[in-house]
Amino acid sequence: MAGLYIHIPYCKKACHYCDFHFTQSIKQIDEMVDAICVELEMQKDFLGHDTVYTIYFGGGTPSLLGEEHLRKIMRIIQHEYSLSSNPEVTLEGNPDDLTLQKLTTFFEQGINRLSIGVQSFNDEKLKWMNRQHSKSEAIDTFHTARQVGFENISLDLIYALPHTNHDIWLSDLKQILALRPEHISSYCLTIEPKTAFGNWLQKGKIKPINEDFAAEQFEILLDTLSGRGYDQYEISNFALPGYESQHNSAYWKDEKYLGIGPSAHSYNGKFRKANVANNGKYLKGIGERQIPFEVITLSPEDQVNEYLLTSLRTKWGCDLNLLKVKYDVDLLSSQKHYLNKIAKEDLIFEDEGFLILTDKGKLLADKIASDLFI
Repeated sequence: MAGLYIHIPYCKKACHYCDFHFTQSIKQIDEMVDAICVELEMQKDFLGHDTVYTIYFGGGTPSLLGEEHLRKIMRIIQHEYSLSSNPEVTLEGNPDDLTLQKLTTFFEQGINRLSIGVQSFNDEKLKWMNRQHSKSEAIDTFHTARQVGFENISLDLIYALPHTNHDIWLSDLKQILALRPEHISSYCLTIEPKTAFGNWLQKGKIKPINEDFAAEQFEILLDTLSGRGYDQYEISNFALPGYESQHNSAYWKDEKYLGIGPSAHSYNGKFRKANVANNGKYLKGIGERQIPFEVITLSPEDQVNEYLLTSLRTKWGCDLNLLKVKYDVDLLSSQKHYLNKIAKEDLIFEDEGFLILTDKGKLLADKIASDLFI
């Protein structure tokens, strides 16, 4: 089982919180799509001919792709890769791009899962994040996607923003429940250095995120979604039964994936690699039939720690037998005292060979994982 990730490195505007790789100039988008197709052909053996179960168009803003762009990419994938009979094909998009025509095109080209970057249903909050859509546009886009035929839609929300309060957050959650998408991703704001928010923080225009405020908003999130049919299968991700993101779940389960495009990462079960995060260098390299990437070497300790960090965020937790068999690590013995301590504090429990965080423990997931690092 393997996944394909396609990075489309273009956005209309820079959101104030975003530090992903992209450019606001789309004049080279045709050339970029051609380069992505070339890399797909060059990389076809990376996954060892494993069947591809998921395809994910991320960015950037993949909804900026035109009909012919998507057709070219999908044609290469279908020709060069072994696909499952019904792969999950996700495309990320923004409400201001997803017109009826665009949505119809994407649906007809085989996109069967839509991830819409709503982030909030509060217009002031959206402006403050430098989002380009309004509450009404987000709601209209969701309904239009339904009319086109999309039966698997994920909506993103961001919480713990400065200058907001619990009433605004609760209003966002009530609105998303009224729409009832199949999937909800809800992320706590992080302020990264090379962003507008990072610049504002450095200049004292905004304050650092209040951890207590963030924890309270996380608890509101859990309380509001509780009993509404959504399963929290990862700390930031909630799904109706059968609608978990298969692509992202593969990352958390340490499965293979191939990343295509500038800044995309890949893992084939043996090593990881990262493409250059520079559009010009990427296009030049692909033009010379040389993929510009660096190999990321992980020591056995790094691999264990990475697994702890990702697995403890999921509902299935950390597989103790996998750690023993794959890495020769007996976590129950080496961390006996610490695990007993946090178990007594109702932060973690063991279930049939898996370590799983409680709701209380999820608030401290990264700290608990780092405390368990070898």
